[in-house]
Amino acid sequence: MGVFIRSDGCVEGSVLIGGSRVAFHNVYADATRADAYSRLDFPGTYFLAFRDLPEIIARHVAGQRAIDFGCGAGRSTRFLRRLGFDVVGVDISEDMVRKARELDPTGDYRLIGPGDFTGLAERASDLVLSAFTFDNIPQDEKAPHLLKLARLLAPAGRILNLVSTPEIYAHEWASFSTRDFPENLKARSGDVVRIVMTDVIDRRPVEDVVCTEATYRDLYRESGLDVLAAHEPLGRPDEPYAWVSETRVAPWRIDVLQRV
Repeated sequence: MGVFIRSDGCVEGSVLIGGSRVAFHNVYADATRADAYSRLDFPGTYFLAFRDLPEIIARHVAGQRAIDFGCGAGRSTRFLRRLGFDVVGVDISEDMVRKARELDPTGDYRLIGPGDFTGLAERASDLVLSAFTFDNIPQDEKAPHLLKLARLLAPAGRILNLVSTPEIYAHEWASFSTRDFPENLKARSGDVVRIVMTDVIDRRPVEDVVCTEATYRDLYRESGLDVLAAHEPLGRPDEPYAWVSETRVAPWRIDVLQRV
């Protein structure tokens, strides 16, 4: 199985659910969604995904060379640059890369094919950030991608894999809604789940591939990676957001990885 790019730029493939192949495509490879997503900064639930990253990076990463894997419209790439990194943003969505270049003409944004990291290996990166990208990679493609990312690291380099916890698809949030998708509650690792982003104009459901922490740990071992640290951020009562589930359930997990 593999992900492929259609003539209109959308990324498609299939996932295995209950022994059957189900069509799956990367919903972010879409001009309308790229435009909506490019207007997003770090509101609500997204704030928690990035709030603790500077401290985590300062603790675990030495050096300034970085790759933002699955950069989308460049939000996380610009975040890393503000932290002082010499960063390259890469994505398989032509619409997203185009939008990133429009928003940040001086940034380094590159369109890559699925699983094709040609031209990146020479960077010997100190940090590879993957912010939500593995939520959109089919299950049997996750380990091959992790293995290729590991090969991009400098000897002391780190991968920060920021992913959605399975719980995000089973609760209501400041920035997301899942109430219309009760089937999410029965989802297992590798299943497609649906969620609506409420901070953007485009309210079409996003399709992700759910993956538990235990499954990720297996994938990391398969890819020759060790988990140095794992962090699940929670909302705080004094923060300027109308938290819904965020103070008691972690929507995100940040895994800090090194090569074995």
